[in-house]
Amino acid sequence: MPPRIFANIDPRLLVWARESAGLPVELAAKRVGVDSERLLAWEHGDDRPSIPQLRKSAAVYKRPLAVFFLPEPPATPPPLHDFRRLDAANRPQGSPELLTEFRRARRRRQIAIEIASESDEGIQDIPIRATTRDDPERLAQAARDWLGITVRQQATWRGEYGPLNDWLSVVEARPILVFQTGDIDLREMRGFSISEYPMPAIVLNATDAPKGRAFTLAHELVHLFLRNGGVCDPVGVSDTGRTDDERVEVFCNLVAGAIMVPSDELVNEPSIRHAGHRQVWDEAMLRELSERYAVSREVIVRRLLILGKTTSEFYELKREEYRQQFVAARERAKEAGGFAPYPRVVVRDLGKRYTRLVLEALNREQITRADVSDYLGVRLKHLPDIVEAAQSPARDA
Repeated sequence: MPPRIFANIDPRLLVWARESAGLPVELAAKRVGVDSERLLAWEHGDDRPSIPQLRKSAAVYKRPLAVFFLPEPPATPPPLHDFRRLDAANRPQGSPELLTEFRRARRRRQIAIEIASESDEGIQDIPIRATTRDDPERLAQAARDWLGITVRQQATWRGEYGPLNDWLSVVEARPILVFQTGDIDLREMRGFSISEYPMPAIVLNATDAPKGRAFTLAHELVHLFLRNGGVCDPVGVSDTGRTDDERVEVFCNLVAGAIMVPSDELVNEPSIRHAGHRQVWDEAMLRELSERYAVSREVIVRRLLILGKTTSEFYELKREEYRQQFVAARERAKEAGGFAPYPRVVVRDLGKRYTRLVLEALNREQITRADVSDYLGVRLKHLPDIVEAAQSPARDA
């Protein structure tokens, strides 16, 4: 048997990789395939992993093998700000899956900036800068004007995934990256944003309903206007807004709803304008309005509540009804099974803007095919299918 080759590395890099991945010693050791005592011995410098063990550690920590041979641990970027409704003193660091997606989004954003900076077009600025003191309706109208959305246009966005894909197209037409992930539990995260400029980024949870993702997209867009990105759960926001973070989330929800359903348009809908003081609405009317504005029925009811056209009791009743329908639909989807084709999932997760930036850079011979494989995280044999998926109209996401 050939002698084992041990990795001559700084043990601090093992500590950095594990901690930045959000893994406790016991779980990391189990995934690497050693006991906790052995892993701690590596981290304390009392023992060294073999090259195969280091390679397994790199896979577990989602890091390139080469990073473990650096002279010292790289600088760790500031963590995502957490806007979720949790006690600030007891907020967890985030699951390994969330931390991995955060790192991926940061890396992709840096790649996109480098590619775009060398192109003829460069990187445009986002002209909207906001504070929570701004009027939500006016800010929403400024956003719609900048995005170039009309209600007539929204009315053409049909189907289960059509509205989401069209909202994505509108946002990605601006200097914003949008990624998605199916690896994070929806109870932990519906979306997060990186509000660094230029070319900020939004990440959506692909396990959420399509129209739920569309609302999170608008919510995170407002965070970009505020320049205070972080991890969010828009559905779990309390209207009271007692803490600073909750008040920010309430504001983002108000603006997001107004972006998707402008108040002037909604109150002038014939079914509402001629209803007098009515505050309880039938499901057929709510469904009709949700299709007209390409949003969920809950967004419509929420907008009616904000505009004084319904009661909190009616809103909570419908919200729970829609939540139960969503849970039932997810269960049916699990039982039915089925998966989207791999190339479409890749383009969904990377976003069309990022994917096209990389492919266009290849066409300009700015980067190599090996770079493309690295930047997209795919094998070169899949590249033709990825190109086709990036160029074709989105059918689902």
